[in-house]
Amino acid sequence: MNWIISKTKIKFHTLLHEILKPIWQDLADYDWILTDLDFMSDEKIPIDFDHDYFVLNTQQFEEVYQSDTQIIWGIISAVPKNTALDLNIISRLSAEDENAWKSDQFLIQQSIVEIIAFDSSYTIAKFKDNYLKNSKNT
Repeated sequence: MNWIISKTKIKFHTLLHEILKPIWQDLADYDWILTDLDFMSDEKIPIDFDHDYFVLNTQQFEEVYQSDTQIIWGIISAVPKNTALDLNIISRLSAEDENAWKSDQFLIQQSIVEIIAFDSSYTIAKFKDNYLKNSKNT
C-alpha cells in the first residue's frame, strides 16, 4: 500500500520527523538506506553530497529524523539490521523510477518502509508491515 503525501499542513512534505512520528518507536531495529538524495539542512547530519548513497544505523538516522532537513529528492528505506545489500544497484537507484508509484513495488526489495521524495512536491510512503501501514496514529 502507498501513501501519497502532497498537500499537508506540515512544514514540508518530506519532514521525516512528521512522516515517521507515529511509527518511529517501531523502527528502532532497522538500518536505513538513503540514495539519490538532494536535500537542504542547516544542521550537521550524517549525509552529504559527496556520496551516492548512505547506510545508516538507527542512531545515525535519528540525527536526520530529528533535524529540520528537507529531502527534495531521494529514496529512504528501513531494512532489517545487517541485511546483505547490493550497494552497486542501490547507488544507481532513482526516485524517478516508474515502479516508485506502483503499490507494493519496492525499489529496495529488503525494505519494510520506503519513502520516496519527488522534487518536494510529492512524497510516497510504502509499508510491507500491515501494522505500520495501518497505524492508528497516522
